[in-house]
Amino acid sequence: MPGLRYGEEPQPPSPSDAKSVEALLVKVAAGDKSAFTGVYEALARPVMGLACRILQDAAQAEEVTQDVMVEVWRTAGRYRPERGTAKAWVLTLAHHRAVDRVRHVQSAAQREYRVGALIAGREYDEVAEAVEGDDERRRTHRCLDDLAHLYRVPLLLAYYQGMTYREVAESLSAPAGTVKSRMRTGLRLLHNCLEGRS
Repeated sequence: MPGLRYGEEPQPPSPSDAKSVEALLVKVAAGDKSAFTGVYEALARPVMGLACRILQDAAQAEEVTQDVMVEVWRTAGRYRPERGTAKAWVLTLAHHRAVDRVRHVQSAAQREYRVGALIAGREYDEVAEAVEGDDERRRTHRCLDDLAHLYRVPLLLAYYQGMTYREVAESLSAPAGTVKSRMRTGLRLLHNCLEGRS
């Protein structure tokens, strides 16, 4: 965000500025693009400041700021001047969006930890039981290890942990179609590796 450094406190607008922002926001609700420029210039810095304080990460705060300002453009018609200032309304949106981002990041980290613990707790012995002989067992381990993470993990979860496509998709926070596609590709790559093809 130009002119705003991480952790910098934004200056509060004067009462006349606040009234003009409210008037601009009403115009934005009517589809006035030039009015949105004024709203953006007046409120992007305070939104960025709030997001920085909550997220403690300038890059994520910038993303949240952009998301909030897009939301302001799309939902300006929901603003009600009689309920409070435009700044208060926009900062409430920003607060919700930043808190949601924190929760999402924490949830993703917890999911990744759980999946990692599941996989780390199981060796490839279950795969090896299906393959006869030490030589084939070593080749199977090597081929699984050589698979890219995004192909290996869905296969391990589905075939060796007994999860359905939907459970794998939920576990990895990915669409079911994406998971199916990755599993098909992973199986093809595994088969090619075992057959000695690239």
